[in-house]
Amino acid sequence: MSAEASVRRHVGVLLPWANQAVEEELPQLGEPGTVFHYARLVPASRTTAVDDAFWHGLRASAAGAVDSLRHLPLEATVLACTSAGFTGGPALPGGVLTAFDALTAVLERRALTRIVLATPYPEPVTRAEADALRERGVQVAAHVSLGLTDGYPEIPTAQILDLCARLPGASVAGSDALVLSCTGWRTLAATTALQARYGVPVVSSNLALATLIPSAVPGAEP
Repeated sequence: MSAEASVRRHVGVLLPWANQAVEEELPQLGEPGTVFHYARLVPASRTTAVDDAFWHGLRASAAGAVDSLRHLPLEATVLACTSAGFTGGPALPGGVLTAFDALTAVLERRALTRIVLATPYPEPVTRAEADALRERGVQVAAHVSLGLTDGYPEIPTAQILDLCARLPGASVAGSDALVLSCTGWRTLAATTALQARYGVPVVSSNLALATLIPSAVPGAEP
């Protein structure tokens, strides 16, 4: 049996019901031997656009989703929505980490204390995230957003690159990292292109989830 086959980390992923990117990106970003088990969260509003009803609905439905995974040998459970981690709402079941938790934890672990931020969110939501990051000790030198409430899976790589080109050059050059927040847009190709363009680390929400998961498992290497 190979070393890879002998390592099995079973991770529960609570997924917003319209999210397509996480299931594509996490297996490519995760540690070898990690098995992801997905449970989709359906907000009571049955909407997909980001607003209080959506975020609070995801958090309220998390308990049922965790229960649906109860017979699996899970070593960690994550809520794969970044904005649901800084917009408040019902308490999550004990032990559930959000993508926002993962993002801030990875920035702290890698000592990336000054960042620039790009999101697909409406501007007020992006400002709320910038404030939440500052509350956790992360300096946000600049931020840009697409101003969208929905349709994140349809955002092409070129649009992400154009969005980041709006960041002030001096702010990017003086930062430790560029953060692509949101698990719902596809960022793998953009991450590679942006790192080549700016020469700074690019941390996406899905990369943060995949990076955090091994350290969230008891006995795993940090």
